[in-house]
Amino acid sequence: MKKDILVIHTGGTISMMEDAQTGAVTPGKENPLSVQTSIVSNLANLMVKEAFHLPSPHITPQHMQQIKDIIEVTYKEKAFDGVVITHGTDTLEETAYFLDLTVSLPVSIVVTGAMRSSNEIGADGLYNLISSIRVAADEKSKGKGVLVVLNDEIHSAKNVTKTHTSNVSTFQSPQYGPIGIVTKRGVLFHHQPTSSEFYQVCDISKRVTLIKAYAGMDSGLLKVIKDLQYDGVVIEALGQGNLPPDTVSGINGLIEANIPVVLVSRCFNGIVQDIYGYSGGGKQLKEKGVIFSNGLNGQKARIKLMVALAQTSDIGELESIFKN
Repeated sequence: MKKDILVIHTGGTISMMEDAQTGAVTPGKENPLSVQTSIVSNLANLMVKEAFHLPSPHITPQHMQQIKDIIEVTYKEKAFDGVVITHGTDTLEETAYFLDLTVSLPVSIVVTGAMRSSNEIGADGLYNLISSIRVAADEKSKGKGVLVVLNDEIHSAKNVTKTHTSNVSTFQSPQYGPIGIVTKRGVLFHHQPTSSEFYQVCDISKRVTLIKAYAGMDSGLLKVIKDLQYDGVVIEALGQGNLPPDTVSGINGLIEANIPVVLVSRCFNGIVQDIYGYSGGGKQLKEKGVIFSNGLNGQKARIKLMVALAQTSDIGELESIFKN
């Protein structure tokens, strides 16, 4: 018996075409996947919705909330077995992680995209859509959080990231690898996430910024963030969670202003830890009230801080949330 799958198109390269004259890849008047969806109708009973038609650099947290609302409202109207969301790859991991944190339904949710537009040689959009529908329709996909499916691999939303500007195998999960694969015979999972989180979010309007640490960094940007009255800041720190000493006064200013500071590492592997006790070292920063994230990259820590700030502004509670 075929499963009922909700397909939500949002735009991105997967739904764009290349201009033969200029070589520019842009959205057309019609999403080509809206036509191609009929090709995969034998895989499941499809309900197709077009949330919007945007390149992924145009996606905002409000658009992510809109996708969440479409999923939940549609499920209330008519229950389904799974969801597939087509999305541009530049911010795909952020949308996937937002949905992972904020949607709690007994269905599988898959986000997919493409690295080559629909009329390029080797276009991967339709193939990834087919793979994603197969994953969403598979009972084993439920209970594993939001999944990202491209290039025959299944990744968890928490760990996956875009690692190459143009390669079709760009999505990888550093340190952990994919949790499953899509084969001609079926969908195979070889491990799964050990925990999950859910936060009820109706408003995603908190202003959180993301900056990256570098050698010789001072407090200039941190002071500007304070003056602009941001609600929070995520810093991609050096190594295990250290910052240059000239940033300490800026960190102090943010904490005194009750602006939460979340630290991640700019390294691809490992987690931040409060080890070093020198000025700007992780131990000193932790003692000052900086929140250490448990393995997220910068862009996902920013999404999580926005979600967390919709729940609480208490530093202790925020710290507990980031331990997960």
